[in-house]
Amino acid sequence: MSITGIQGQPLELTVVSCSKLKDTEWISRQDPYVCVEYGSTKFRTRTCTDGGKNPVFQEKFVLPLIEGLREINVLVWNSNTLTFDDFIGSGKIQLHKVLSQGFDDSAWPLQTKTGRYAGEVKVILHYAIATQRQQKPGSSHTPSAPPYFPTAPPPVPSYSTSYPAPPVPSPYHQTGSYSPVPSTLQYPPPPTAYPPPPSYPASPYPPPSYPPPPSYPASPYPPPPSYPPASVYPPPAAYPPASGNSSFISTTYCCLSSLVIVFFSLLTRSLFRNIPSTAILTRIFDILNQRSSMACITLSQL
Repeated sequence: MSITGIQGQPLELTVVSCSKLKDTEWISRQDPYVCVEYGSTKFRTRTCTDGGKNPVFQEKFVLPLIEGLREINVLVWNSNTLTFDDFIGSGKIQLHKVLSQGFDDSAWPLQTKTGRYAGEVKVILHYAIATQRQQKPGSSHTPSAPPYFPTAPPPVPSYSTSYPAPPVPSPYHQTGSYSPVPSTLQYPPPPTAYPPPPSYPASPYPPPSYPPPPSYPASPYPPPPSYPPASVYPPPAAYPPASGNSSFISTTYCCLSSLVIVFFSLLTRSLFRNIPSTAILTRIFDILNQRSSMACITLSQL
């Protein structure tokens, strides 16, 4: 198909999106936009705020074609508020495919100013005149597939054998087809009450008489003693004990305790006054004799 004679013909270009763009921001996400240049015609898309590396635009433009110009320049920038916009990358869109086939939806690579990869831009190109030329008969362009012609279905063979139609039953009964029910037939009246239950004959056996339960024999063991059991030990004496031996014991205890006290007191005096030990022993024996005499008097009184 010849692609001459395109001067001034409309070409529809839709900027779909960008992918894998170079990131020019360090902290926040970048705000890309796309510029399209074809001859003296220039278009700019809206700014995709926070679009980052994969912004989406979906904006359509119409370009008048120029004879001999077969490519479109695309530039992608990052929009800044306080400083100049940052250049992300640029690329070229070739028009050979869309001018020959009428449609192209390819993704075109982008490059930085140093020639490094900066991402891709996806556009859709549509050339309506090329599509109309393809649809005309006698076109020099060979279609990719043969035309489709629907074929008629084969006829269904007819059979000569005919079957009689089944009789249609009448929804109403014909008069006289059934014999009338005699009116003399009567049914017995329903029972008014249930019959009484049958009475069973009396049993020929006398009613069993159960003997009273036998009394248990007396236990051979003696009855248990009453609780609490009587103690075999004598009851404890009342407190305080009665006077008697206790007075002797208390007197003896007083004598011994007095003797011990006197012994230690004399021993202390001898240590501090240098009294000889013979004098101490003599004094102890005198006190012991006095106490023993007192004990004998107490025993004689008992």
